Amino acid sequence: MQPNNYPKLHNASWPGVVGKGPDSEPPIDIDTMIELTANAEVDGVKFDGFDLFVADPHLDINASDDAIKRMAEKAAAKDLEIGSLVAPIWAGTGGGSAMGTAAERKQFVGQVRKACKIGNTLRKLGIRPNGVVRIDSSIDPESWAKDEVGNTKLIAQTFREACDVAADYGELLAAEGEICWGGMHGWKTMLNTLEAVDRPNIGFQADMAHTLLYLLGYNKEDERILPKDFVWEDRASLTEGLKNLTAALRPWTIDFHVAQNDGTVFGAGSHDKTGRHCLATDPNGKLDIAVDAGHWLRDENGILTKKMRHICWDGCMFSNEVMMQAKTWNDVLGAMVKVRDKHGWYEAE
Repeated sequence: MQPNNYPKLHNASWPGVVGKGPDSEPPIDIDTMIELTANAEVDGVKFDGFDLFVADPHLDINASDDAIKRMAEKAAAKDLEIGSLVAPIWAGTGGGSAMGTAAERKQFVGQVRKACKIGNTLRKLGIRPNGVVRIDSSIDPESWAKDEVGNTKLIAQTFREACDVAADYGELLAAEGEICWGGMHGWKTMLNTLEAVDRPNIGFQADMAHTLLYLLGYNKEDERILPKDFVWEDRASLTEGLKNLTAALRPWTIDFHVAQNDGTVFGAGSHDKTGRHCLATDPNGKLDIAVDAGHWLRDENGILTKKMRHICWDGCMFSNEVMMQAKTWNDVLGAMVKVRDKHGWYEAE
């Protein structure tokens, strides 16, 4: 019997969709992603659930209540819960830039409304005990940089409107810290955006693969934390950098992705280059996954925050060949179990 049963361990469904398509590889359907997740097992431990991309071909953002119920039944049939949702707020999926025209920003908020409605319905169905709705700015850093102050104000205004909509459904919004999103591509810039939103139901989504590149100042050199002559063998400096980064962003963090990164960027299909997600066992990985997760899951005194009721593995832009291998998900689950063993807790259920 495992000593800790929290945080719950989730896999992500969106690696089957993000970076896929006609200019890359075919998407992997939701039934297959659920099956791969449910089949993973390490020493008797299995995934507790999955986080869901609410867009075709996984779940249509305009899904009917019957379609949402069928999704809940798919999860329940495999003894899985559903956690955080990704709202499709980008142009081309029905959304628009958070700093775009009035019409584009209205489309952005409209997509958040639909995602929150789905999330609320899943809660009522009893399949979604935890989780947030994830958003980003849906614009590149170069466009944002043309008017940093004005564009940050526009993003914050759009996020505020989205937060007000989310509040109607009892949802929290998590802004994804990823170097390819304008106004969110550096750690100080991310903080400025969050603070400008000024709503109680906005927070930060930390992904270990993405936030590692905050340290290096990718796309935001003036916010670099590690020295320019930093070498990966200097573990002490990396640890100090992670401590400084997480001290600033941890208080905002409401959703957490366990991941590995080899210190490089990668893009596939229509997805811009961002922090490369590596296999859990990648020998080129720069993170000590179980140890470094603790910088996010424990406070500056080493005390568990217990803010994350579930944590999720993000294998975004893994190749289809890799994702169809059972070993991939057993290795991922093994890494997640080590995180929970080190930074989890037990609750009677």
